[in-house]
Order: sequence, then C-alpha cells, then structure tokens
Amino acid sequence: MGALRDRFWERPLADLNQDEWEALCDGCGRCCLHKVEYEDTGEIEHTNVACKLLDTQTARCTDYAHRKAFVPDCLRLTLRIVDDVTWLPSTCAYRRRADNQPLPHWHYLLTGDREGVVRAGVSVAGRVICEDEAGPLEHHVVDWGDGEYDDEEAAA
Repeated sequence: MGALRDRFWERPLADLNQDEWEALCDGCGRCCLHKVEYEDTGEIEHTNVACKLLDTQTARCTDYAHRKAFVPDCLRLTLRIVDDVTWLPSTCAYRRRADNQPLPHWHYLLTGDREGVVRAGVSVAGRVICEDEAGPLEHHVVDWGDGEYDDEEAAA
C-alpha cells in the first residue's frame, strides 16, 4: 500500500487516492454476501451466504487482486456507484463518508485495531456459510442489524 495522507478518512471520498480508498474498508465482509432481490417489489434481503472467495472465518477475500477473474459479477465499489448501492450497511465507511458522516467509533483507522469490527458485531467472520455449501439463498435470509452501532450513534 502506498503512502496514506494523515486523517485521509475525513476528506470527501472524491479526494481519496486509490490506496486511501482501499484502506477505508473496515473489512466487515458484508459486500461479499449474496442478497435476494424480489423482482415484484425490488426489496433486497441479506443472507449469510458468502462468495466462494470469502474466507468465512476471517471475512477476508482469499484472492482480492484477481477476484473478478473468478467471480465476474463481484461488485467493485467505486465513487461513481457508492450512492447507488443501497444495501450497504449504515456502518460501512464508504456509505458513511458518502453521507458526510464520521467513521464508526470501532473503525480500525481510528483505533488501530482490525478486530474492532468483529467485537462490534458488524463483521460476518465466523457467521456465514460458503455458497458452495449453502443451497437455496431463500433459506439463509438474515437480519443482523448493525451490531453495537445504534441509531443514536449514527445521528451523532
């Protein structure tokens, strides 16, 4: 990773360089879970079914650099589409910064602790099943909320 500017996460997303953009991710793994979208309503439900490349115990992609070669429809979150990805959790650093909100108190950029996302109950680590083992997605719909991150804190 290249040089990161001091407190870069406080800058508007449009000001971030590629390394800063990548470093903003808290590593929760929720982007890597399959969703169920109902055609008639457009409603999206979350599942506990992980992409085949996600390490289900750590919530880290096992081949991030080459993921598109193995999973062509893998979402590459960019500044251009961040506002259109409505299913991002309210804890997501990209969602929060796009909305001009601060990072969650447990974010590793603030604490230096990569496990804060797990302790806050936001990470999918150890809580998901690989798509190769899951069966029908409709059998795996979940609602985890946002962990310790409550609405009162989000409004602060």
